[in-house]
Amino acid sequence: MHLRLVVPGGIRDDVVGFLCHDPRVLNVAILRGAALQPPGDVLLCDVAREATSDVISTLRKLGLDEHASIAIQDVDAMSSAAADRAEAAAPGSPDDGIVWDIVLGQARADARPSWAFFTFLWLATTIAAVAVITDSAILVVGAMVVGPEFGPVAAIAVGLTLGRASLARDAVRLLVTGFVVAIAITTALALLARLAGWIGAADVSDPRPLTGFIWAPDRWSVVVALLAGAAGVLSLTAGRSNALVGVFISVTTVPAAGNLALAFALGVPNEIGGAAAQLGINLLGMTIAGCFVLAVQRFLTGNLELHTSR
Repeated sequence: MHLRLVVPGGIRDDVVGFLCHDPRVLNVAILRGAALQPPGDVLLCDVAREATSDVISTLRKLGLDEHASIAIQDVDAMSSAAADRAEAAAPGSPDDGIVWDIVLGQARADARPSWAFFTFLWLATTIAAVAVITDSAILVVGAMVVGPEFGPVAAIAVGLTLGRASLARDAVRLLVTGFVVAIAITTALALLARLAGWIGAADVSDPRPLTGFIWAPDRWSVVVALLAGAAGVLSLTAGRSNALVGVFISVTTVPAAGNLALAFALGVPNEIGGAAAQLGINLLGMTIAGCFVLAVQRFLTGNLELHTSR
């Protein structure tokens, strides 16, 4: 991991001394007087990934957090003997290294409302509704991949586990608002399609061999939600974002929202409760599993100091 530090003169010597004597740190460079706002020196260094949180925690104890800033950047590859020695000095595997500041920063971004989030969620919900009407498993998978709902779910888990109540509240608010908006828009579109004669109640109430599971949760819904939540949070902390695609395809959140919207629009009350239960089970299961995984990782990595304003 690459760190860029803005260091005021009063603590510069302590910070430089720590970085230069820590075997897990390499490529330490200083640009004296380069920072203008806030004023100070700019320090650059690279740190073994699995030691990054520990190094940043020590820098905060030296007073860096109070007077300046720390920027963190992932380095895709580095080839040098010094890098190999730094990795060897840091315990554990780089793939297991968790940079808690990055996890917290990503969670804050995922809890922030945006037009992109609302648009993707209602598009995914509407695709899921079409999947229900056509009984298409392929469209169900497509809707799952398009849906962005796991971001706020992970942010809730991060907020609860790391003691960031405001973060958890913001993520819950975004998730609830997002699904309410998505279901409302999809319901309105379904009503228009009903008025146009495109769809009817039979399209939802008739047997659907490929998509009937959407509104019929069972014990396996709980199991899959827990496993998917654990895998999703683990992929975020380990920097394996490609694994999230599997998580998106595993959980029946967006499809349940699409089924729920159709049940409202077409007057199929017996599917409303099942679809709502499926949606709630998956969201709650992912959150619980995410909190558990984060708590275990937090315990194993130690109670490292994080930025208090976050």
